[in-house]
Amino acid sequence: MKTGKTAVIVGAQWGDEGKGKIVDVLSERFNVVARYSGGHNAGHTVTIKGKKFILQLIPCGVLREGCRGVIGNGVVLDPFAFMKEVEALRATGVHVDGNLFVSNRAHVILPYHRMIELASENAPGRVKIGTTSRGIGPTYEDKMARSGLRVQDLLDKTLLKKHIENACREKNTIAHALFNSEPLDPDKMFTDYAEIADRVAPFVTDTALLLNRAIAAGESVMFEGAQGTMLDIDHGTYPFVTSSSATSGGAVTGTGVPPTAIDMVIGVTKAYCTRVGGGPFPTELKEEVGEALRKKGNEFGAVTGRPRRTGWLDLPLLRYSNMINGTSWLVVTKLDVLDEQPEVPICVGYKVDGKETQEIPAQASGYEEIEPVYAKLPGWKSSTFGMNSYDQLPAKAKRYLEFVEKESGAKVGIVSTGPDREQTMFIPEFAKTLNSASGKSK
Repeated sequence: MKTGKTAVIVGAQWGDEGKGKIVDVLSERFNVVARYSGGHNAGHTVTIKGKKFILQLIPCGVLREGCRGVIGNGVVLDPFAFMKEVEALRATGVHVDGNLFVSNRAHVILPYHRMIELASENAPGRVKIGTTSRGIGPTYEDKMARSGLRVQDLLDKTLLKKHIENACREKNTIAHALFNSEPLDPDKMFTDYAEIADRVAPFVTDTALLLNRAIAAGESVMFEGAQGTMLDIDHGTYPFVTSSSATSGGAVTGTGVPPTAIDMVIGVTKAYCTRVGGGPFPTELKEEVGEALRKKGNEFGAVTGRPRRTGWLDLPLLRYSNMINGTSWLVVTKLDVLDEQPEVPICVGYKVDGKETQEIPAQASGYEEIEPVYAKLPGWKSSTFGMNSYDQLPAKAKRYLEFVEKESGAKVGIVSTGPDREQTMFIPEFAKTLNSASGKSK
């Protein structure tokens, strides 16, 4: 198996798999953590000795002493949300100044992006995607239309003023015509953004250069994804997806490192499935069992607080995710949430019109015809909460993990049994591979 000094951490489901905790745990072995996609619609929760941190833009690595954080060009940046996070981290004593960097090529979210997204999501006849209405999608739209504002442009006051005036003229007209929205004031917008630009400026640099130099110097770099594979703009359950590349390929385009620089892909999956917002969910549980998983797993969005939909683990989706991402190792989180289940079903395939298939539909409507095929494994009916050694696990819990490993095509390397850093177990083979890859040992 190929090993090296770089690793991508990617969500294997619809996001909310616990990537934040895993990035934080693994950051002890890496010099740099780089975020490569999404915006402040992604909430990563990290618990350290009972203290909870919810990060939305800033990579989880900054919580670890000696680890630098990078926000790559593939991220869309709300400068106000960014500075709010920075100030909150400073207040808790986290070292961010000189330790956190923002790409000069990242695109900037402006108020008209939020206005258009909110109005569009609530427009009559519109299929509700379940966005956070924070302007993420319209910012990516402007990026692809080549009419966006980048961070480097934000720092150029003359360019910033001209951009805002032109954009407001266009966006106000569109929003009023389509949604009857109130116009935004370009003068106030410029004043606000010119002021915040001065506060963001010390963090701005060419992060592609920074990352490539770090790799060339032998430093270890971890790439942190947002959302999950099945929310990827190309490979997810379209149109119920996010607006960016949430798969491992996004790490390359979203940071400016070459594909040959990526040595390892680590997929994060829950021991069951969850999803926030609308869209297909073949194994969804809508009765008492689903509610029990939601309650025990505290399945509420870190950013929005919305209750997550819950269901059993879906192996066809996991195999698809592993294929798309090139996943070699799996992290299984929230194993303890299944502790009270007398048996644990796992979806091993689908039936469509009575015929068995392993293929993932390209259309969202295709999921409506799916009938999941389940294998039922015996539950272990004992607490695994907080365990940090594989040997401690009940035999039936080990059997469950072995089944997931065998059927998904990727090895289980880490098992999480609680929200805290310490409630984590490393499979010895994976720990050895990581130590070799990062050049650090625990």
